Amino acid sequence: MSSSPVTLRSEGAIGVLHIDNPPVNALSPATVQGLIDGLAAFEAKPELQALVLHCEGRTFVAGGDIAAFEDPAFSAAPFNAFLGRLEACSRPVIAAIHGTALGGGLELAMACHWRVATPTARVGLPEVKLGLIPGSLGTQRLPRLAGAELALDLMLSGRMLNATQAKAASIVDEISDLPPLQAALARAQALVNEKWAPRRTSALTVPPASLPDGLLDKALAQAKAKPQYPAHEAIVECVRAAATLPFAQGEQVEAQWFARVLRSGTSKAMRHLFFAERAAEKIPAMPRNLALRPVQKVGVLGAGTMGGGIAMCFINAGFETVLVEASAEALERGMATIRKNYDSTVSKGKLSAEERDRRLARLTPSLNDTDLGSCDIVIEAVFENMALKQQIAARLGQVCKPGAIIATNTSTLDVDVIAQASGRAADVLGTHFFSPANVMRLLEVVRGAQTAPDVLATVMGLAKRIGKVAAVSGVCYGFIGNRMAEVYMREAEFLLLEGATPGQIDQAIESLGLAMGPCRMLDMAGIDVGAKTVIEYEKAGGLPPDATYRVVVRKLFELGQFGQKTGTGYYRYEGRTPVANPETQATCAALAQQHGIARRGDITDAEIIERLIYSMVNEGARILEEGIAYRGSDIDVVWTAGYGFPDFQGGPMFLADERGLAHVVQRLDHYAATRGNPYGYWTVSPLLRRLASEGGRLSQYAG
Repeated sequence: MSSSPVTLRSEGAIGVLHIDNPPVNALSPATVQGLIDGLAAFEAKPELQALVLHCEGRTFVAGGDIAAFEDPAFSAAPFNAFLGRLEACSRPVIAAIHGTALGGGLELAMACHWRVATPTARVGLPEVKLGLIPGSLGTQRLPRLAGAELALDLMLSGRMLNATQAKAASIVDEISDLPPLQAALARAQALVNEKWAPRRTSALTVPPASLPDGLLDKALAQAKAKPQYPAHEAIVECVRAAATLPFAQGEQVEAQWFARVLRSGTSKAMRHLFFAERAAEKIPAMPRNLALRPVQKVGVLGAGTMGGGIAMCFINAGFETVLVEASAEALERGMATIRKNYDSTVSKGKLSAEERDRRLARLTPSLNDTDLGSCDIVIEAVFENMALKQQIAARLGQVCKPGAIIATNTSTLDVDVIAQASGRAADVLGTHFFSPANVMRLLEVVRGAQTAPDVLATVMGLAKRIGKVAAVSGVCYGFIGNRMAEVYMREAEFLLLEGATPGQIDQAIESLGLAMGPCRMLDMAGIDVGAKTVIEYEKAGGLPPDATYRVVVRKLFELGQFGQKTGTGYYRYEGRTPVANPETQATCAALAQQHGIARRGDITDAEIIERLIYSMVNEGARILEEGIAYRGSDIDVVWTAGYGFPDFQGGPMFLADERGLAHVVQRLDHYAATRGNPYGYWTVSPLLRRLASEGGRLSQYAG
């Protein structure tokens, strides 16, 4: 039988309840039971004069065991009862906080009578990021310590406080430079010597000054404006209970709301994404002890919007970075944009001028590509043109030092062709950053046919170091995200030809929670960019022999209607406000007549959603069949982290699972029958059809 992750030992007359549940001391069922047993053992030892809670490893308890929430029998009651007993102790109980005290970890600390933190410790209640609320009295204890206003802010945002901020908010009592256990033992002995009476958080009242008039009503109105996130309303109502009800009644209010949000579709989707992002970091069949290539110095070739943003990612993370451009004008333009971005952040108070200067000092602009020779990885971010990319790859193959990684930043081009041009294909892979690269979370890492395992593993680790959510894709047109986006745009255009308006299509898609429908999105990105992608796809021989394929975007490009930048596109723009554009609708009608497409007035929102989203899902299943993506959940990560798919829907594969794969297959078959299927657009992926018949789930599929 395995030993408990919690042990009780004595340090003189002080008991130490020691938690050792690596890697982050999560509150697994075994840990909770260990705490219960450890407290009982302490209670049975009257000679111990105080109790210290201390954690092994790099952190205090960093949260609950999220996997436990998937168990239908999950209950917070045993842990909550333990917290009540802990707080009721007649002897002082001291929490020794280091690393992070998050979620259930902070709830554990708040039930202690005194909290000692290291200077680098951080605390928070981030449950809202999982569609949940604190379920172990965090909604009741935090407002009593920090006040209602700050407690609301912390729980609704999920943000953390550093030790100094936490002390100012009365969440921690003391910051010590001593090792955590030593500091807590010293404080415990001092409290014993003082004959200090334990101070119980539950006995406090919420400070009236932290409840300005209308605070809760305003917060509730804002929460109800986002009904897709029920945890927001729950948090407000729980804080109201903390401010107006005795602790025991507030505990009941919290328990009722926690049970409600735990069962919500939103929390189920957000918990899926939590695990999906962590699974995406794992590369199947990768040797466990594979040595990674050292990366200390980074090179970026191309100082345009993308190259400059990529360079910022690395200097933000502390890397010495060389930024190379071919002309002095282009280089200065790129540097000016980077400086402007930092100045804007400083002016908003989000970055100090000193930190801006430190970051800029890590960036070396250069007109000489031989300066890339000392870099451990070089990312080229030149214009999306295959001939140019091949030329650059050949040059980097010569300039880069042996063992340096060469990455091509591309959204659609064949990474294997580019890798071959380098003369050292094992060192090459694709890095598809999303624009603006210094802001967007997603990085698609494209493994080539000859990419060395240590190259792939190194770049996946590097992605984490620069704060990106990374997913691996194989080589195909558009990789994971843009390949699926292509069928999404294809159906949007066919609907335009059949009589739907851009506004109708966008409104239907936005009803799912996407910030922008396809027409507004392409107007913002640039119709010229979208059209050139289709043109390049055609040159590569990828387009179906369909004369109507993406004719709308190509026609608008031909007419010089590039979207927001020209004032007209799918919409006409008054400033940045899109309004209906009769010219585009006339263009679509003319194209439909030219190609013999019947116009109709019975297109529903349901049809729009099914044709755009289910087509994407079907393409995602093909991506899994081909081994382009490792897991269905990786596809959900790509779409939620990079394409604005709403987290409360869990991603397109999760959405399809929740709607039912049998239903998705039935609707795809319906459109094949009613629209015809000469080009295979509606042919159901064999994997999708099989999973539908077996009751499987795409979001859980791993090839």
